[in-house]
Amino acid sequence: MKQIILIFVVLITAQYCFAQGSEITGTVHEKPALPIPYVTVILKENQEKQLAVVITDSKGMFRMENIPAGNYHISYSLMGFKTINQPVEVSSGTSVKVGTILLEPDAKLLEEVSMTSQRASVSLKLDKKVFEVGKDVLSQSGAVTDLLNMVPSVSVSPIGAVSLRGNTNVLVLIDGRRTGLTQGNALEQVPADQVERVEVITNPSSRFDAGGSAGIINIILKKNKKSGFSGQLRVVGGIPNETRLSPSINYKSNKLNLFGTYGLRLSDYVGLYTMQQSTGLLDTPVYLNQRQDEDRHDDARLLYLGADYQINDHNTLTVAFLRNATNDHDKTSLNYLYSGKNDMIDSSLIRKGESWEKRSFNQLEANYTRTFERVGKKFTVDLQYDFWNSSKDWNLVTSKLLPAAATLPVIRTNSTGGSKDFMIKTDMVQPLDSTSVLEFGLKAENRSVTSDFIAEQQNNTEWEIIDQIDNHLLYKELIGSAYVQFSGKTEKLSYQAGLRGELTHIGIKDLKGSYTNDKNYNRLFPTFNISYRFNEGTTLQGSYSKRINRPSLYMIYPFNELTDLSTRYVGNPDLNPSYADVFEVAFLRNWKTLTFNPAFYYQQNRGVIEDYTYRNANGLFISMPVNIDKEIRQGFELSLLYNPVKWLQVNTELNLFHYAKQGTYHTQSFDYSGNTLTARLSAQLKLKNKLAFQAVYNLRGANATAQTRNNALHSIDFGCSKTFLKDKVTVTFDVSNLFELRKSSSVTKGSDYEINQTSIPNAARYRLTLVYKLNLKDNQAVRQAKSVNRD
Repeated sequence: MKQIILIFVVLITAQYCFAQGSEITGTVHEKPALPIPYVTVILKENQEKQLAVVITDSKGMFRMENIPAGNYHISYSLMGFKTINQPVEVSSGTSVKVGTILLEPDAKLLEEVSMTSQRASVSLKLDKKVFEVGKDVLSQSGAVTDLLNMVPSVSVSPIGAVSLRGNTNVLVLIDGRRTGLTQGNALEQVPADQVERVEVITNPSSRFDAGGSAGIINIILKKNKKSGFSGQLRVVGGIPNETRLSPSINYKSNKLNLFGTYGLRLSDYVGLYTMQQSTGLLDTPVYLNQRQDEDRHDDARLLYLGADYQINDHNTLTVAFLRNATNDHDKTSLNYLYSGKNDMIDSSLIRKGESWEKRSFNQLEANYTRTFERVGKKFTVDLQYDFWNSSKDWNLVTSKLLPAAATLPVIRTNSTGGSKDFMIKTDMVQPLDSTSVLEFGLKAENRSVTSDFIAEQQNNTEWEIIDQIDNHLLYKELIGSAYVQFSGKTEKLSYQAGLRGELTHIGIKDLKGSYTNDKNYNRLFPTFNISYRFNEGTTLQGSYSKRINRPSLYMIYPFNELTDLSTRYVGNPDLNPSYADVFEVAFLRNWKTLTFNPAFYYQQNRGVIEDYTYRNANGLFISMPVNIDKEIRQGFELSLLYNPVKWLQVNTELNLFHYAKQGTYHTQSFDYSGNTLTARLSAQLKLKNKLAFQAVYNLRGANATAQTRNNALHSIDFGCSKTFLKDKVTVTFDVSNLFELRKSSSVTKGSDYEINQTSIPNAARYRLTLVYKLNLKDNQAVRQAKSVNRD
């Protein structure tokens, strides 16, 4: 940490080394008196030479510093408004206040913007790629997980696993905060139409946590900026059953903003899983045909309440409370048919399972924000306390059908858990002048998780423990971090360099005393971003970052459910994090009807986490995560957006990459290399009277490891929408997994076995969504909950 302290001292001191020249300050408003953010303010010495360029903040304020004495022209411009030019005289060592500038809407330009707004749906920022998603038909229905499947570079598997460029080691945030998306529940309660944009950050800056070796997906929710009462009612009905009711309300005054949301979700899912297992191939073969039919029912209720209070012009306090409670009831039926040589049937079994699971997640959050007279200077403190508990019970009844009917002992399992997670962080943004900014911050997070799991089988009237599975695990994690970051820009060049340090202590302990493991790992994570803007529509960008991928709790727990007779997944308490060095070069070119966005990337991972499958002494197949030496990925990504006419938009994406893995675990070699791809094609038609149609095709190419080959995965989604009553009501019909193409299949091979598996966790789903807005525009929504600190 000596390096971080040194950088802090050097960079904090640096702000006082800049010459203090004259300055120009002012505010830009829209008539009658609404501040306008993101207005470009340009100071020119003449028509050719620009002296300074700044952008107004959320309050419409701007400041230019270190301006030499002289006579200049200053312009204020924003798409959809008339540009204003005015002369300004600057004297040495003075502060020039231009007052409040009023911009007027440009009716002709606004019409052109409305016709071509989709062309600006992709943009390259200094450290991220931004996708505007709110105008898509399919973003008006379903949950955020459905929406992510349409974002370039991002895909969501049938079981809810999110990947970025084919890599599942991704960190998902909501409004810059952590979320439990990869656990498949947190974002199911957030409607897709609440999302304004999605930021794909393949090389995050040091202000972000270093977790997620693939990068970060930051979901930005819509905000309400209108005074008075506003709200939205969202109703969804679907087949198989998907019933959602979500009313939201907001009240905003000059000093107070109150917001509240209630969400109700009742969903049914039908799944089908098949497996053909061949063992003893070098001696006496045994074959197993297995079929699992799954019927899942989920109930969920969400309540989110909060308030923003503006103490004065520079101090704001936010407090909020979130409760998300779920109650799931699942039924499953597994059929086993064993046979030997010449397909002679040996035996047959059937297992009926039923489970009940309850989860209660609670969150308290508080934020303090202080702004200053100096435009862009900001200090924030965030506090967040998450506490949750869960319980799940399984009852498993197994019957032997052949060669003789018999009932086997009933099995029951119980798992209970709880977590307490406290996080505090503080950030400071310190402009050094009108072209350079220093940022630094601290963060601490303390997490404690308890998990109990017991498996029993019935023996007459008694219950006895199976295979000594009676575990009581305590997991503790403490992460401390600090970062410092400097950014600057010239007329065409922008750059950013940062360094983040993270200290982590992990303790894993079986309360029965059979297992204890303490780990400490401390790392520095440098980042660098550079961007060159050739002109208004052309940008070239390069970046580097070092990342960490920490194993999830699911990967660490040394026990799991016993639903299946033939296979079992167990965690690995000895698992270590993996580290990645990521390099990328990207280019963006916007023409009148075409957006062209290619990128090349290279990623080197060490300590990669890979699933290892083996057969134990009882013939049970065990899968567990292990660390292997390394993996190298290098690829090319291309995104095209074509708008030939105002009513048609076509978007296509292609990601081709090569990967090479090296490492061994026990006697298993993981050395393997291959090529794969992901692709997406989307077409959207916007007709008269606000009637729109959209279809999306997704492809995940075949890929493999040393043990398993996953076949290609296809899917088609379709939707149409119609807006009524002066944009107050929108009705959307959509189909996800049309024709039920979303079916994953794989082949796993060992020295004397082969396993073929097919999974269809979700059937085709048909939904009808109605949204009614009260005093809200298309780009606004009532405040929605952020999500959890950790998954």
